[in-house]
Amino acid sequence: MKKLKILADIQDSYNELVHKVSWPTKSELANSAVVVMFASLIIAIVIFAMDQCIDKIMHLIYGGF
Repeated sequence: MKKLKILADIQDSYNELVHKVSWPTKSELANSAVVVMFASLIIAIVIFAMDQCIDKIMHLIYGGF
C-alpha cells in the first residue's frame, strides 16, 4: 500500500516539474546571476566598511595594539 503511494507521489512530482513549472530562459538566468553577483558584491563592501569603522572606533576607545 505504501509502495503505491510513493510511486504516485513520484509520478505527481514528475508531472508537476514537466508540465506546471515555468523554467527561466538562458538569458533570464544569466541576468539573474549578474544581479545576484552585484548584490553580493555591494553587501560585501558594506559589511567590510562597517567592520573597518567599528575597528577604528574600538581602537579609539581601547587604544591601539
